[in-house]
Amino acid sequence: MASAASSTAPAVVKDATHGVAPLRAGQGVSFLLRRLHSLSGIVPVGAFLFEHILISNSTAISGPEAYARQVSFLANLPLVFFLELFGIWLPIAFHGLYGFYIWYRGDGNTMEYPWTGNWMYTAQRWTGGIAFAYIVWHTWTMRFTGVDLHVYPSASFGKVQSEVFQIPFFLFYVVGLIAASWHFAYGIWLFSAKWGIVSGEKAQKRFLIVCLAFFFVLTGAGLASLTAFRSRPQQPYEPGTAGLQSAQAAKNQAPKNTGGR
Repeated sequence: MASAASSTAPAVVKDATHGVAPLRAGQGVSFLLRRLHSLSGIVPVGAFLFEHILISNSTAISGPEAYARQVSFLANLPLVFFLELFGIWLPIAFHGLYGFYIWYRGDGNTMEYPWTGNWMYTAQRWTGGIAFAYIVWHTWTMRFTGVDLHVYPSASFGKVQSEVFQIPFFLFYVVGLIAASWHFAYGIWLFSAKWGIVSGEKAQKRFLIVCLAFFFVLTGAGLASLTAFRSRPQQPYEPGTAGLQSAQAAKNQAPKNTGGR
């Protein structure tokens, strides 16, 4: 998966004082696909990562009940299947697969990448690939295998725990989190530079610092969430277990008790 704006290779800039030049006008289907690829890395894919890491997963810090309430809230959004299909799954598939195509074509990795360093652009490609594999695997295991969390949101905390308590999976979570955070944060910088939102060397340098700070915020929040999952006793997550049945019954009765006041 390439970056939010790495769908085109950075132009060789002879005068680095101007920073990264904005994308120039083009034509044809290829240019349109590259524009869509660049934009999709910010909306909706980037927006999804922002919500998932900084909002939904962070509720785990407050415990299983808070996390279950957040899962229940998302599961009960109107037309949730179509929101997931057109807001998450298809955009991620397009952004990731088209990014692999660009990578395969070898469009990028210049020797004269301005002051940010060629290694950052290279890291953007590799973190994109790692993040894509991680997101696909995480979505599949959490959403489409085992207990259905849309039906049993009370099982969500325990289901995540069942993976992060295993060292290989936990390490995969950490690597995937760091890769996705870097790819998104640095992708914001690339998007802003290549679309001409932030132009000029000084402005781009300052904004790069902001984006790198955002990377550390994302990573820190994600690691705090993983620590919260590992620091709590294993919660029940299989349908039919007494603990899960009790939690689900309490959830189902809560609206009735509220209405009786």
